[in-house]
Amino acid sequence: MATIRQLPSGHWHVQIRLKGRKATETFIRHDHAREWATETGVKVDRGHAPSGRRARSAKTFGALIDLHVDDMKEVGKTPGRSKSATLEMLQRRFGALRISDLDRERLIRFGRDRAKEGAGLMTVGMDIGAIKLIVTHAAAVHGVEISAEPVQQARIALKRLGLVGKSNERDRRPTEEELQRLFARFDGSLIQIIPMSRIIKFAIATAMRQEEICRVTWSDLNTRTKMLTIRDRKDPRAKKSNDMRIPLLAVSGYDALALVEEQRSIRGNEDDRIFPYAHKSAGTAFTRVCKELEIKDFHFHDLRHTFITHMIERGISISLVQTMVGHLSPRMVRHYTHIASGAAREAVSLLDSEPMLVENEATWGSGREKCETRTFDKAVLL
Repeated sequence: MATIRQLPSGHWHVQIRLKGRKATETFIRHDHAREWATETGVKVDRGHAPSGRRARSAKTFGALIDLHVDDMKEVGKTPGRSKSATLEMLQRRFGALRISDLDRERLIRFGRDRAKEGAGLMTVGMDIGAIKLIVTHAAAVHGVEISAEPVQQARIALKRLGLVGKSNERDRRPTEEELQRLFARFDGSLIQIIPMSRIIKFAIATAMRQEEICRVTWSDLNTRTKMLTIRDRKDPRAKKSNDMRIPLLAVSGYDALALVEEQRSIRGNEDDRIFPYAHKSAGTAFTRVCKELEIKDFHFHDLRHTFITHMIERGISISLVQTMVGHLSPRMVRHYTHIASGAAREAVSLLDSEPMLVENEATWGSGREKCETRTFDKAVLL
């Protein structure tokens, strides 16, 4: 049942009570109020939720993105860095697109374009997933008349085309020659302000991500214990308050603490960050120089894998490595387990090789505990 009454302001207030649902709205014109009451009554009678004014005015995909973001903020679930970046990209691509024009063909074309830009299988899949999330949120929460079927069909098509799926496992590690070429180019540049060589070495020494490096502060550093606190470290299981303390080691060929101390000499009072630079600028510089030097298929994130692989090959357990590098996906754990198995096989091969025997008379203890002469296998001692 719909009730329409005029307010002292001259506007028209509409209230609908039907099948246990209640919806209210205010309009300037009486005919608009009556039209909304009729449409909403039919919608509720069919079992659909009534839509509010903002949802009704959402005519573009960009408006649906704004609805989703505002709703998430309202319930204390502000989108994180990765999701925000994806939503910003979708806003640029589809922000002005009318909802009715978001069809299967357009989404397939979008997936093809993203693949040509270098986006991997997992990235394209996440982009399509974000579009589906926006669409289903608008339909379920705000009653926007939009179907997710075109999005699902596009995903199926992109999967058949080999553009969506599980990403290939990367095992790209830079050679010493590639690193030296990078260092020489960055250190020899007269216009390069960001100390990229130092940042690259620090990434190898700590397995920290590019954004994490450019975010840690001097307040997070404890030089006495050689520990550094990383605030809100990336972890899909914990979006907030995921602070993590890591040791600053010197086992990767680069001394993490020494690299930090090098930064102290150029520390500014206006910025408490150890590496006070925009992480996107650092990433752009890294990508540009790799292209100039024709270093193929090398990403900044590969430096993180370099540290992890190096530690595992030295015999450090995966569980201990995880306490230093943070979250690893189940697939990456399996990948590094394979590397650890290979390192173990090499150790067994060493033990199975012809032993190098060294006779050494070792006597310790006293009385009945006195030990006799022992012969040790040098391979075991190694």
